[in-house]
Amino acid sequence: MSTSNNVKIGLVIYGSLDTLSGGYLYDRMLVDYLRAQGDTVEIISLPWRNYAAHLIDNFWFRLPHDLDILIQDELNHPSLIAANVGKHPYPVISLVHHLRCSELRPKWRNNFYRVIEKKYLQSVDGFIFNSETTREVVNGIVDHGKPSIVAYPPTDRFSDVISESEIIERANREEFRILFLGNIIERKGLHTLLDALFILLPSSFILDVVGSLTADSVFVKTMREKVTVHGLSSTVHFHDSLNNEPLTQLLRQAHVLCVPSSYEGFGIVYLEGMGFGLPAIGTTSGAAGEIIEDGVTGFLIQPNDAAALASRLADLARDRGLLTRLSLAARTRYLRQPKWEQTAGQIRDFLLKQIESFSV
Repeated sequence: MSTSNNVKIGLVIYGSLDTLSGGYLYDRMLVDYLRAQGDTVEIISLPWRNYAAHLIDNFWFRLPHDLDILIQDELNHPSLIAANVGKHPYPVISLVHHLRCSELRPKWRNNFYRVIEKKYLQSVDGFIFNSETTREVVNGIVDHGKPSIVAYPPTDRFSDVISESEIIERANREEFRILFLGNIIERKGLHTLLDALFILLPSSFILDVVGSLTADSVFVKTMREKVTVHGLSSTVHFHDSLNNEPLTQLLRQAHVLCVPSSYEGFGIVYLEGMGFGLPAIGTTSGAAGEIIEDGVTGFLIQPNDAAALASRLADLARDRGLLTRLSLAARTRYLRQPKWEQTAGQIRDFLLKQIESFSV
C-alpha cells in the first residue's frame, strides 16, 4: 500500500469527467480535491452506450491493477458486476448518486433494474452516499452492514453569494423569470413545467431552459414542438449546457428555480440556485425534501402535477412579498450547507480508513 500521504485511487465512470451534470460535478470536484492532497487519481472511463451494451461490458472489463482503492460511480453498475465477483485486490467503494430503479418508469422495468443493481451493490466493499435518502434506498435493497459515509455534494462552485439587497431589488422587477437547470431528459420534468406554463398567461413570464440538448434528442424535439404549438417561442428560451459566467448571469436574473424532477438522489442544483436567492420548486419524490422546506425555501409538488406547479408559480409572480421572503430564506439555507472542503476531507478520511482496514 502507498503511504497515507500519497495513495493511488481509481475512479470508474462512463464517458468524460467534464460532463455537465450534478453527479459528474461531484465526481470531478472529488478528484480535484484528492489530487490537491497529493493523491494519484486514475480515471477509468467506459464508453457511454445503452443499458444492454453496458451489460455486455461484463464479458471483458476487469478491475485495474496497482491501486490502493477503487471508487466506482454507481451509474456504471451494469458494467461492473462480473469484475467485482470474488475477492478484491483492494477495497471497492461505490459512489451512489441515486439508483436507476428509483426513477419513475413502469414497474416491470424497475424490477429488472432492481435485480441487477442489487447484485452490483452486494459486490462492493463500502459506499459513499450523496444523501440520507440515497442511503435509505440502498439499505432497503441490500442489508449490507458495510462501511459507508453520507457526503453531501459540492454546492459552492460559484464564488459569490448574492446579497440580500440584490434579492429584494430583483423581486420587485415586473418581468417574472423562471430558470430550469438540468439535462433535458424526461426525468428532470421539463414537460411538467411547460404544461404548467401553458396554464398561465404567456406574457407573464420568461423561462430560460439550461441543459444538454443532446442527452435525449427525441425528448428535446418533443419539448421544442410543445413550445411552438402553444405559441411560447418568444418566452421560452433553450440555452443548451452553460457554465461559469453565462450560467451565473441567468442565475442572477431569475426569480425562481424550477426543476420538477420525477426523482433526485440529492439535487445539487436546488442548493446552487439558493446561493443566488432562488426559491426552488422540486417534487416529493427523492431527496429534494432534504433541501427544500415546503413554503419556506421553495415548494414541493407531486411529480407530474402541472396544475399545482402553475398555482405555485402564479403565487410567486403575483405576491412579491412572498417571493422576497422565500428568496431570503433560500439564501440562508444555502449558507448553512457545509463547504465542500470539509465534506471532501471526510470522504478522504473514509477512504484512508478503508485502505488501512483492508490491509490488516
